Amino acid sequence: MITFVIPVYNESATLERLAQGIHENIGSHPYRILFIDDGSTDGSWDILRALRERNSVVDIVRLRRNFGKTSALAAGFALAHGDIIVTMDADLQDDPKEIPGLLAKLDEGYDVICGWKQRRHDPWHKTVPSRIFNAWISRTFQLPLHDVNSGFKVIRGEVASQLPLWSDMHRLIPVFAANMGYKVTEIPVQHHPRTHGKSKYGFERFIRGAMDAITATFLTRYGDAPGQYFGRMMLFCGSLVILSLIVALISGLAVPALYSDAPHNEQLALTAIVLMLVLISLVIISIGALGLGLGLLGELLLRYLPAPDPKRRIAETHMG
Repeated sequence: MITFVIPVYNESATLERLAQGIHENIGSHPYRILFIDDGSTDGSWDILRALRERNSVVDIVRLRRNFGKTSALAAGFALAHGDIIVTMDADLQDDPKEIPGLLAKLDEGYDVICGWKQRRHDPWHKTVPSRIFNAWISRTFQLPLHDVNSGFKVIRGEVASQLPLWSDMHRLIPVFAANMGYKVTEIPVQHHPRTHGKSKYGFERFIRGAMDAITATFLTRYGDAPGQYFGRMMLFCGSLVILSLIVALISGLAVPALYSDAPHNEQLALTAIVLMLVLISLVIISIGALGLGLGLLGELLLRYLPAPDPKRRIAETHMG
């Protein structure tokens, strides 16, 4: 059984054509389409209800409010019963004609197949940061993918059930899958310009993505031995303290020599200013390192504590 897990947020104009496109390209595979309405306000839920009444393979879920794509996918994965999960965006920028190619790649032994938008039809302010993010993730995790963040994916059910999905971690599904030892790859897919609605993401998503990437780096490299990370952080901070003391000592000796013609009180004032700047920089760096460490420790605790049931955010469900 193949289950399509499709988050929906204000995409009322494309839902019926998307369902029809899936039906036309799925071939003989048994399938269901699970739409998760993530707090839409444009009548998407009404269209989904009508679509379900006409189509027996459509399941629909409505969340209590807009929680974000990660929460919608987590709820969908928790409800999906297929041994193969296909994720797609609901805006029709992902072409259903690519479904057979993505599914065929599973036969080569892969567990996660990402759709690489080789020619992406989005504004530059989305494509350029996305390329930088993808290159950073690929290099950091030694993952040979061009489009880690693609919403068009085929995932084996056993993989989907183990993925850590919180914050905006849906962008890093291939990273976590590869870290668990599953085989991850990508194939080029056609990408269409958006013809209805508007993008739901702003600049904030790149900040969140960067923070999530740092968290993922910590969890995948030090999740089983956090003491190594925090030990290295302590050594780093200790090195900064020593360096600051050396800078302070050199400054205390250098200022009088450089300003020997200046009055003694001006020399003392300059020395004090230099020392103050050094100490302020040290305090800022130490606070930042401490905050980062506490944040990562919190993420580590979240990973090993019992995960909250993603279905708790569901307001209404209609499933076959």
